[in-house]
Amino acid sequence: MAFTIDSPIRRATVALLAGLVVITFAYETRMLDSGYSAWLEMISSEDEAPAPGSHLVFNATAYCKGLTTAAGVNVRRGIAAADPKLLPVGSVVTLATGDLEYNGVYTIMDTGPKVQGRQLDLYLWSCNEALAFGRRRIEVTVLRLGWDPRASSPSLIDRLFRRREIARRAAESNSETPPVIEAEPPPAEIPQGASDGFVADPSAPGAAGPDPAPELRPATPEPPAAPPPVR
Repeated sequence: MAFTIDSPIRRATVALLAGLVVITFAYETRMLDSGYSAWLEMISSEDEAPAPGSHLVFNATAYCKGLTTAAGVNVRRGIAAADPKLLPVGSVVTLATGDLEYNGVYTIMDTGPKVQGRQLDLYLWSCNEALAFGRRRIEVTVLRLGWDPRASSPSLIDRLFRRREIARRAAESNSETPPVIEAEPPPAEIPQGASDGFVADPSAPGAAGPDPAPELRPATPEPPAAPPPVR
């Protein structure tokens, strides 16, 4: 049987290779996820306050009772309770719970006496759903700490583009700085009777000085005397 494109042997070989690639990718992904979680647990302390942008492993539970949170707002889905020493009220986190229904962005708006350390308590409307949620290990990504917008995790756009824009604006502002003009020192006072090194021009109008010498003109010659008459 010829080994052509439409041959069964070729189709079986391609299908086998594709299956091996998919199995290898799934295995590597699972091993990387478990190794990444273990690495996160080892490098970070349980009592250490996280930094914006950090990834941590927490224990998560769910609650359904109460009407108002510690922040003074009504309870609703998307709210979680945490230890204010680690995640103060107003913090924003992203949760990976292993269930798409509970994954997403949560706001820390509540606290509790039993929520200590790396513990999160998610609010759910149904108490039966909260019981079914149980206790599980989740991965937490800190987007913001408290209400301060400056304590936020920088996005990809911030890291790639805004740094260049900020540097460009700083360079433009530095180039537009007006030059500093130094003030001229006041003229030194000349003591009375002392010369300042300059002599006034006598020909200048209003210049002080001795009277000019009288102009000398040539004398007019007298006419010669007439000779006496001859007798």
